[in-house]
Amino acid sequence: MQYMCLIYKTEGKGPQPGTDEFAGYIQAYHEFSAHIKDKGVFCAGDALQPTVTATTVTTQNGKTETMDGPFAETKEQLGGYYIIDCDDLDDALKYAAMIPSAKYGRIEVRPVMIFD
Repeated sequence: MQYMCLIYKTEGKGPQPGTDEFAGYIQAYHEFSAHIKDKGVFCAGDALQPTVTATTVTTQNGKTETMDGPFAETKEQLGGYYIIDCDDLDDALKYAAMIPSAKYGRIEVRPVMIFD
């Protein structure tokens, strides 16, 4: 079954670009990605640009409206995702706990609904 691991953390919290700590943080991501590829569970995954680049779209009564920024104003922001193919939720949670951002935020794990 496929699971999406949604990576949430507070922007500006944790290792920051340009620091020695950030290089290790990115290396940990490369190692995690290689690990789940080696295990055969990787389906997809990417980081997202910062929330200042987001645009939210809604259509109400036939009218499309856009607004700058993410839909939800929360402390933690969606920063990226992985889609993994695991035997069960326990297996997916094991991999989610290995995602480097789990130390600085939260990883939401949800089954992917597949429509045939």
